[in-house]
Amino acid sequence: MNVKNIVRSLLPAGLLQWNRIRKKKAKRKSLESLKAAGQTWNKESLHASILNAGIDPHKDLMVHSALSAIGYVEGGPQGVVRALIASLDTNATLLMPTSPVDSLQAEHELALYDPENTPSKMGAVTEYFRSNVATHRSAHPLEPVSAMGPKAKYYTSAHHTDGTSYGLNSPWYKHMEQGGQILYIGTTLINSGTSLHVIEDAIGAAIFKFPIYLENSKLFKIKLSGSRTVDCLTKVHNPTMSKRRLCDGLIPILERSGALRRVVIGDAPSLLVDAAKMKSILLEEYSRNGVTMYTPEGS
Repeated sequence: MNVKNIVRSLLPAGLLQWNRIRKKKAKRKSLESLKAAGQTWNKESLHASILNAGIDPHKDLMVHSALSAIGYVEGGPQGVVRALIASLDTNATLLMPTSPVDSLQAEHELALYDPENTPSKMGAVTEYFRSNVATHRSAHPLEPVSAMGPKAKYYTSAHHTDGTSYGLNSPWYKHMEQGGQILYIGTTLINSGTSLHVIEDAIGAAIFKFPIYLENSKLFKIKLSGSRTVDCLTKVHNPTMSKRRLCDGLIPILERSGALRRVVIGDAPSLLVDAAKMKSILLEEYSRNGVTMYTPEGS
């Protein structure tokens, strides 16, 4: 656990909630000031910013985002999504995480996961995309992904049939295998490093250096098309290990190897990642040096 997380663990929940509200109010005030000064982003300028970052319009794109980090965007989430769509060719698929989980997986309770109606807790951009634009959403109750484009059905199908969120049928695994790109807008691996779990699953939980999953799986009910309800038994992350993540410590390794570039989208410091390269490099680093998100300097 890093110093920041140690401090957070010692503070009362009420104080943490007060601080979150305080920061949101301060950010809202800052955005209104930008709007008043005419320092705004619209679909066209944001589109240009995305292209300048070096997005490959022909490759499938997974986007993690923090809307407020971009600056004041005309149209809000809609403006961001429209700019992203305009940045991709029609043969590319746009994907976003739309998880309903806003706590540790082991603590998550949901009576029924309905891919068509259960909201995303991954930010305003993802919820707008899920409810207004995406044509498909995977049926896994912990780490679903929404998608639009020619491979949307391929990416999202059969996700709930895996025993974890990141297995062979997951959009996360498929996106890496398809050589897609990942864009982290105003966020980093420590907050949005879901694809890193694919590497752990590829190595195998039984032989991985750390106990990343709890021994007992968790049962969720999910609603499939035609009002059919089925059970989904899935592994959940070990909370002890979740608190030890140092995902951003992997950034220098990925940057040196050419798998990751620092870019700017709007006003937001961002990361652009080659998903296949990330997987290949981190599998090799694990094998040779014991590098993981818990031990980014090796072990």
